[in-house]
Amino acid sequence: MLFTFVLGLAGMCPAQKLAITFDDLPLNGLLPPGVTRVETAKNVLAILKERNVPPVYGFINAKKLEGNADAAEALKLWAATEPVGNHTYAHMDLEQNTAEAFEREIEGDEPVLELLSNRDDWHWLRYPYLHEGDTVEKRRAVRTYLKVRGYKIAQVTLDWEDYLWNTAYARCVGKNDKNSIAWLRSSYLNTASEFLDLGREQAKLIYGREINYVLLLHLGAFTSTILPEALDLLKKKGFKLVTLEEAESDAAYESDPDVGLHDAGTLLDQWMQVKQIKYPEHAEKPYKEIESVCQ
Repeated sequence: MLFTFVLGLAGMCPAQKLAITFDDLPLNGLLPPGVTRVETAKNVLAILKERNVPPVYGFINAKKLEGNADAAEALKLWAATEPVGNHTYAHMDLEQNTAEAFEREIEGDEPVLELLSNRDDWHWLRYPYLHEGDTVEKRRAVRTYLKVRGYKIAQVTLDWEDYLWNTAYARCVGKNDKNSIAWLRSSYLNTASEFLDLGREQAKLIYGREINYVLLLHLGAFTSTILPEALDLLKKKGFKLVTLEEAESDAAYESDPDVGLHDAGTLLDQWMQVKQIKYPEHAEKPYKEIESVCQ
């Protein structure tokens, strides 16, 4: 009886909340021969709808639309059903530029956001490269600017650098290398599993508890083929999909390391560095293998 009672309690544990977000709209990585940005966007949107995923923010770099009708149409398709946010006009790296230049890039992205969205919920910024400032002065200046203009920061707390697989996939499809494509799928899912677990361990080390998470993905050709399995993995890991707004209602997102950091990564990575917490043991991402496959 006691064993049955414990199992019942375990079944009552709430799933961990997670919001999915996409960066670098309308394009990320190379495309396989014959595949378009419109096709990629349609496939991803269809999967999100079929799986009843709550609204998914797509963060836009408006410069990528210039002279690219396929990309422009893909972005229109996204904005017709999913919310959009600011990723700066040309994906500017704050570490390599002044706060003032970065702020101009934010403003340069706004006309497209206003045109695409019939709501005012596009006032979310995702920092390109997740770089929030290599000096505390830059970090504070941009955050003050964002607050004045009514922006919220779309933080990231889970990331396995999914974009790495998009261009490799395009190469392998071009060569019709089925064995390498199978390896890309297995390595992607293994890496995703590893870094989902790592992120959760980081949260426990930093906050002493699990938090609501925000996952970073990219809109690429490989994404549209692997997304169903990625969603299955999230479900298997015990995540409940929610909106970005709900995820960031967690008090963890109210905190700010408030220091200059170089290439620090997710909000959890930033806190690990600031608090000088040792990372749990984990497998590294297969950078070299992905770079060399199908070359």
